[in-house]
Amino acid sequence: MDGDTRYSIGDLARRTGLTVKAIRFYSDQGIVPPADRSPAGYRRYGIDALARLELVRTLRDLGLDLPTIRKVVEQEVTLTEVAAAHADALAVQIRTLRLRRAVLTAVARRGSTPEEMDLMHHLAKLSEDERRRLIGDFLDTAFGGLPEFAGAMRSMTPELPDDPEAEQVEAWVELAELSQDPDFRAGLRRMAEQYAAERAQGDTAVLRRDSIAMVREEAGPAVAAGLDPAAPQADAVVAAVTARYADVFGCPDDDALRRRLLTRLESANDPRRDRYLQLLAVINGWPAPESLAPVIDWFVRALRVRMPE
Repeated sequence: MDGDTRYSIGDLARRTGLTVKAIRFYSDQGIVPPADRSPAGYRRYGIDALARLELVRTLRDLGLDLPTIRKVVEQEVTLTEVAAAHADALAVQIRTLRLRRAVLTAVARRGSTPEEMDLMHHLAKLSEDERRRLIGDFLDTAFGGLPEFAGAMRSMTPELPDDPEAEQVEAWVELAELSQDPDFRAGLRRMAEQYAAERAQGDTAVLRRDSIAMVREEAGPAVAAGLDPAAPQADAVVAAVTARYADVFGCPDDDALRRRLLTRLESANDPRRDRYLQLLAVINGWPAPESLAPVIDWFVRALRVRMPE
């Protein structure tokens, strides 16, 4: 067949697999215009109509709208430009769909109420900037103005991936809710200020680790061995920690110092802090953090039984 060959709409339908109705629609839209008309007034198309229809079908299958397709076939824009723009748009749609799937999966797993689902959906679809502002406000309330915590603020920032798993979405929602708890914020602030005071008052040449680290180092083996905190063998563990603590601050190892240490540990031993770090690890894809709660719990009990009523 040569370039003067003419096709009816029926011919094009048989050759392309498209319906007569679809071809007539594309023709009416000016995307595949007829070359001329038969003496009876029927539309006739040139060989180029076959190529146009194949291109139109491919672009429609890829989700492009008709105005964009018209620009492509009329060469007002290049196919490369359209493909790049459409690929970017699809990436956003895919991320949205995956996020919705993750929210629905989390809702199904948790047995959430409609109100909880609304909250989960709202928190999950926040933009990266909105998530950073929400967490940034929380961290600034807890640690702002304390230079000792600049690194901690960075390490406590969640980074929800573009393609999160349901567990990550669920963890993000719980972490976001937790970060808005005023009591949790206030507790973290007290803990941070106590730590900053320790650093400011202690002998920095001696204070290589803070009081929590001291407890972990000295009491960890006792906890692992299952030692009863009230047992006489625990005396040495308590004495080792309090002696190190007294040495740091140049104070006598007396009841006042032990009460001060007890206050510090009870403030730090907030289960919400452990939960935040666990959720953070899930969101960021980090290994699960070690909980210090068992060691602190053990030492607090051991210290209490050795203090006067």
